[in-house]
Amino acid sequence: MVTTEQGTIEVRVPDIGDYSDVPVIEVLVAAGDAVNIDDPLVTLESDKATMDIPTPTAGTVTALLVSVGDRVSEGTPIAAVQAGDGALRQPPSLMIQQEPVPQPVEQPPREDDRDAVAGAHAGPGVRRLARELGIELASLSGTGPKGRITKEDLLAAVRPQPAIQQTKPGIPPVPVVDFARFGPIETQPLSRIARISGPRLHASWLNVPHVTHADEADITDLDTFRRDLDAATRADGYRVTLLSFLLKASVSALQQFPAFNSSLSPDGENLVLKRYWHLGVAVDTPGGLVVPVLRDVDRKGVTELSRELGDVSARAREGKLSPADLSGGTFTISSLGGIGGTHFTPIVNAPEVAILGVVRSKTAPVWDGEAFQPRLMLPLSVSYDHRVIDGALAARFLRHVCHVLEDVRRLVL
Repeated sequence: MVTTEQGTIEVRVPDIGDYSDVPVIEVLVAAGDAVNIDDPLVTLESDKATMDIPTPTAGTVTALLVSVGDRVSEGTPIAAVQAGDGALRQPPSLMIQQEPVPQPVEQPPREDDRDAVAGAHAGPGVRRLARELGIELASLSGTGPKGRITKEDLLAAVRPQPAIQQTKPGIPPVPVVDFARFGPIETQPLSRIARISGPRLHASWLNVPHVTHADEADITDLDTFRRDLDAATRADGYRVTLLSFLLKASVSALQQFPAFNSSLSPDGENLVLKRYWHLGVAVDTPGGLVVPVLRDVDRKGVTELSRELGDVSARAREGKLSPADLSGGTFTISSLGGIGGTHFTPIVNAPEVAILGVVRSKTAPVWDGEAFQPRLMLPLSVSYDHRVIDGALAARFLRHVCHVLEDVRRLVL
């Protein structure tokens, strides 16, 4: 952000992590629009997430410095805003199913407002393209953030369907079936997250030889300790969950077995060992799974991690994660404990080489040498890249995780 002598603020792209040349997929305002502080001006899209760039001040947009399709990096100017009182209502591009605000006769709504007033959630550029293509926006379901209709949604509506499904050379295609021949069907577009993550998961599955190893941890004592901590911290507005302990136990195992905290070099000849421990955590959101990264987990305690998990999970569900929040991970944890299951095989988040899968704990009879005792058992699974990790190493790694969870005092060793 740069302020001129006339009070005009030049809004620039903030820190977006390691990304550069990120495309602008939507321009959400036009020159002359009044905006309030934190109103989004443009939307960027990396290969992992979308990100709205907000205005740091209320006022009037005097100039747009980028267009849809432009590529920007940190520090790129995107708009000029004259500081002022801001908008009395949201910009047209942000209106969702709202009644139109009466306008003075001498200032009728612009043509770009019409679809917004009708309830469609789309940027000015998308609305303009929809008119050119003759598409009624009200007939489309948006796959962008908060249901926003994107350019891709428009193109998908007019793009002819291929006769055969596309596939990679050498991989047999899935037969194309006309499902409508057998009964009623409904076609729904994939969410934006699914469209972004799908090719990445497919690439990982095709390139990484996956193997999964499973084990169980007795967390009876840990759960008692966790419940005591949770009861003590609720008044402070956050919860202490099992995931915080899993993060600490994982770091302990990663430090003991550094191959799990590595990546294979692109030529497959070297192993890149990382001397930092940034762990990704899969978060279930209305649009699909996203994996925000918690940095320097080795330096943080359980309560600090619990606070951070609560914050990052809330921002993930609100669609407020930045590309920087999603980059730099060295190992990933995918927990289905809040849903259920007995075991599952998570897909490695390449170029990482391993991922920990967690499901719901269960009370089971465990033989103590004299009798069966009810114990709270936690099923765990680790999927790994067999080019880097063999089965024996995977078994030792997961047993170490279990060993730490079974006696959390080991975390201080």
